[in-house]
Amino acid sequence: MSQNSGSHAFRPCGSLYSPREKTSKVSLVAHRREVTVNSLRNYIPEFIDEFYQKAVGKEKTDRNFIIKVYVSGEYLDQHVSLERGGFDFQKEKKGSDLDFGIAQSEIEVSAAELAISAVSNDVQARREKKTQRIKNYVEEQAPWHRSLMGKIDVTDLAYNATDEQIEGKLQSEKYRLEVKTRGAVKHLLESEKTEDLKHKTSEIVQMVSDTSKNDLAHYISMRRSVIDIFEKSLQTGDDGKYSSEGVVHDIIFPRKGDSDQTPFEDHNLWLIDERLNFTEYLSSDIPLEGKSGRPDILAFDHRMVFRGENEASNPVTIFEFKRPQRDDFANPSSKEDPVQQIIRYVRKLRDGEFTTPQGREIKINTNTPFYGYVICDLNKKVKTWLEEEKDFKPLPDRQGYFRWHDSLNLYTEVVSWDKVLKDAMMRNRVFFHHLRI
Repeated sequence: MSQNSGSHAFRPCGSLYSPREKTSKVSLVAHRREVTVNSLRNYIPEFIDEFYQKAVGKEKTDRNFIIKVYVSGEYLDQHVSLERGGFDFQKEKKGSDLDFGIAQSEIEVSAAELAISAVSNDVQARREKKTQRIKNYVEEQAPWHRSLMGKIDVTDLAYNATDEQIEGKLQSEKYRLEVKTRGAVKHLLESEKTEDLKHKTSEIVQMVSDTSKNDLAHYISMRRSVIDIFEKSLQTGDDGKYSSEGVVHDIIFPRKGDSDQTPFEDHNLWLIDERLNFTEYLSSDIPLEGKSGRPDILAFDHRMVFRGENEASNPVTIFEFKRPQRDDFANPSSKEDPVQQIIRYVRKLRDGEFTTPQGREIKINTNTPFYGYVICDLNKKVKTWLEEEKDFKPLPDRQGYFRWHDSLNLYTEVVSWDKVLKDAMMRNRVFFHHLRI
C-alpha cells in the first residue's frame, strides 16, 4: 500500500515474516533504488523488537515479523547524490525548510508515524507495558520520584528499558524541571509587574515544593537503606561471629576521615543523634593534633544549629564504639575502659592539648559542656559493671545508662546497639510510612 504526503510516497510493504533482522526499517528510495536504511526504533522505541502474529485459520504456529517502510518521490530523486550513496540535503533539521530544505530525519519521522498504523495495537501494548514498568520501578525502588509521574514524557524511552535507563530518564526530567523552576523564580523576581507576583507566586511555590519533596523523599529512602544495613551489621555472620567495631563504625561515620573529607550527606550520625547532622568539625578515628589518643568520633556541633559561632560554650560530643557482644572492656584489668577513655579525652581537651587537623584552636573553658556516648551491647556483665563499678543509672527503657560527671561538666550515656537501631527506626517511621517503604 502507499500513502502520499507532499511529494513523498510512503509504502509500508507487507509484513516480513521470519526476518533475518529483528528491527523494523525505513528506506529512502531514489529512482527506484534504495539509498539509505535506518531503524524505525530511532524514532519510535517500540520498534526495537520484532512483532508477533498469532496463528489464525489454517496456520498452526505463531509467526514473528517486522515492518519495512519505503519512501520515494520527486524530492528524493532530485537530491540523491551521483553515486547514490546518500542525499545532498541535511540529515537533521537545522533551520526552516525554506532555507535548508526538508531534512532526512523529518521524512523518516513521518514514515515511522505511518508505520505505527500497521501495528497500532502492538505499539500501544508496548507503551502501556513501558508505563507500567516505570510505575513499578518508582513504587518499588525509587519512591522519591513519585512527584514526577504524570509530568514526564517517556516517549523516547525503550519499552524494555533497564532500571538504569529508567533512573537516568527520571533524573534527566528532574533536572529539567529544576532548571525550569529556577528560571521561573528568577523571572518573577526580576519582573517589575505587580500582577506577575500576584498571579504566578502560587504556581511557582508549588513548583519549588514539588522539587523539594522529590529530594526529601530520596533522602528518607536512603535512610531506610542505611537502617537496613545497620540492622544487618548487628547480626551474626555465616561464621557465627558479630561484625567488628570497624564495620558498624563505617556505617555511622567512615574511619580515618574528618568533616573535610566526609560532608554531612556522606555520614549517618543521625542514627545516634539528629543534632549531629551538621557539625563544625568531625574527626573519626584519627589523632587530633598534639599528644596521642583518638576517640572514635569527636564532634563539634555547628553553631548555626545550636550555639551560633565557635564559642567556648559550644558542646563537644565524643563517641566510643564497641563491637556487638564484646564485653572484655568491663574486665578489671582492661586498658580499653570506654568511660575512662572519654574522661581522658575531655581532660586533654580542657587542658588545651589538642588542635584541629588544620591547626585551629579548640575553644574550651570550664563551662564548655561535654557529651560522651559509649555504644555497645548491654549483657549482664556490662550492666553489673556499669551499676556497681561505674555508678551509672539506668535509662527508663533499660536499654542504656547515664551519669553526670560534675567536675568535668560531662554527661555520659552508655547505650545498646539495639537502642540505637530502635530509636533511629522510631524517629523515621512516620516518613517511611508515608513513602510506603
